[in-house]
Amino acid sequence: MSDIKLFRFHGDAVDQLKSEAVALERSLQSQIETHLELLLGVRFLATEFSTGKNHGGRIDTLGIDENFCPVIIEYKRHGDHSVINQGLYYLDWLMDHRGDFKVLVQQVLGAEAAEQIDWSSPRLICIASEFKKWDQHAIKQIDRNVQLIEYARFGPNLLMLNPYAQGEAKKTASPSTSTSGKSTNPSVGDLLGSLSPHLTDVWAALQDYLLGLGDADEVTLKETKLYMAFRRLKNFACVRPTNSHLIVWTKVDPDTIELEPGFTRDVRNIGHYGTGDLEVLLNSVADLEKAKLLLLTAFEDN
Repeated sequence: MSDIKLFRFHGDAVDQLKSEAVALERSLQSQIETHLELLLGVRFLATEFSTGKNHGGRIDTLGIDENFCPVIIEYKRHGDHSVINQGLYYLDWLMDHRGDFKVLVQQVLGAEAAEQIDWSSPRLICIASEFKKWDQHAIKQIDRNVQLIEYARFGPNLLMLNPYAQGEAKKTASPSTSTSGKSTNPSVGDLLGSLSPHLTDVWAALQDYLLGLGDADEVTLKETKLYMAFRRLKNFACVRPTNSHLIVWTKVDPDTIELEPGFTRDVRNIGHYGTGDLEVLLNSVADLEKAKLLLLTAFEDN
């Protein structure tokens, strides 16, 4: 992350803060785990999770994300350590031990969360002070959901996380298949397939805009059973179509804007799908133009 520069202004003077690109120490892992949901949108389940006597390994951090997908986080501590290969090894172990993971989720988050696990898109997040261009190329060749995140420390109280690269797996399981089998709501795939030509155009324009935010591959699209999630480090917009409009839940504080009936709504105390406290209704491309500043705010704050 040598191209990142951070400055502190005080009066007429300015100082450049020097980053620390040292091996990731255990204390930083603990800090990340303590604030895992705020930093990465992942709920913490376990640290140094043993894969058993036969496999003889320990997963650095185990969690579940906002879309109920299992998440493995591995940290690169030494220059010669292949964190990606090790993480992929643990990801394979996880897919072969789904029952163990479900029990862990049930113990930490409860039975309801355990029934909502989405096994179609397990994720591997690798965190290091620096990745190489061949790491970025390698994860594009792997049929797995892998995200590389670079970190830098600027003194004891400043941490920077930079999404470096992402690789996406081909969809191998239909997200319309519920683990519990109890949901009677139509899947988001079915709803998108039955959109009117008018709303299909609105959806295409919305998708192009959200995926175009940031650098290449910085934003990914995750299809769950009930909504489409646009994610940077965390979800910043979730979309569910209806026959008459697109509903977007986005991470904007409703107290910071003037709500407009029929367009924006505070849903902090209202049950809804996806993540985000502000609901935005899109009926036209013109509505999308009005909403772009809100969506950009959510992206930049993510």
